[in-house]
Amino acid sequence: MRIGYTLMTEQSAPRDLVRYAQAAEDVGFDLLVSSDHYSPWITEQGHAPNAWVTLGAVAQATSRAELMTYVTCPTMRYHPAVVAQQAATLQLLSEGRFTLGLGAGENLNEHVVGEGWPSVAVRHEMLAEAIEIIRELHTGELVTWEGEYFRVDSARIWDAPDDGVPLGVAVSGARSIERFAPLGDHLVTTVPDPDIVRQWSQKHDGPSRVIGQLPVCWDPDKDAAVQRAHEQFRWFAGGWHVNADLPTPAGFHAATQFVRPEDVAESIACGPDLDELAESARPFLEAGFTDLAIVQVGDEGQERFLAVAAGPRREGRRAL
Repeated sequence: MRIGYTLMTEQSAPRDLVRYAQAAEDVGFDLLVSSDHYSPWITEQGHAPNAWVTLGAVAQATSRAELMTYVTCPTMRYHPAVVAQQAATLQLLSEGRFTLGLGAGENLNEHVVGEGWPSVAVRHEMLAEAIEIIRELHTGELVTWEGEYFRVDSARIWDAPDDGVPLGVAVSGARSIERFAPLGDHLVTTVPDPDIVRQWSQKHDGPSRVIGQLPVCWDPDKDAAVQRAHEQFRWFAGGWHVNADLPTPAGFHAATQFVRPEDVAESIACGPDLDELAESARPFLEAGFTDLAIVQVGDEGQERFLAVAAGPRREGRRAL
């Protein structure tokens, strides 16, 4: 299983994210994934720079690690024709290191364009149509599209990679697997469920990566780690079915006001024990994931995390 590092746009400023990306590549992370938000989940996180601009800078600041959006919603805030152009350009800038991760989105980010928030069934149909448009545009041919949700009028990606851009698609269960396994190249999911991996393999034609994400909160002081995880990541307790529909940080604040630090610590490994943090990745390994992107919670201490916890092995200590 390859280990990646998450560029959390919700908790760090853009120049800091580029610096963290360089440091993560230097210590040996194989994959750099970026969230793509218009807003943080909660105000304590305090950031939301544009993921595509940031990844363009990261592409130039790094040379080896793969890049990925984790994940972009190509249906409301972005038209799929715009996402297709952005992905093609980033693939060229990174010299073939980019994978376009796609998902059905969250109300938190997509409501900002004033088009409302569709039902999950409609969101999935919009995503499926968007994927087809992106595939067509990545051929470099002239595309006109008249679909149920989108129109494309005589569009062409003039700088299109010869081999297109690999697409990862976020799924959460049997229904979304049925819909998207034939459309995507790679599986994206945050749940270490072997049944999801098995069902995807049965529905998907050909080899596929399985790409997950795992939050941890390393700190030399366990109590400080738990407190930071609670402050920054208590939204995590709501689960996808709640989180996808909340529209604002105020909504997340209200929904998580009774979540305790010990509740967060039960789902996120916290503290200085690297064995404990590494053990929290075991379910992903056993479920058959090929890639796992680590989230170090909070902007504070990212460089120390990369240098100390995730850095090279040294005599007498174990790296994450």
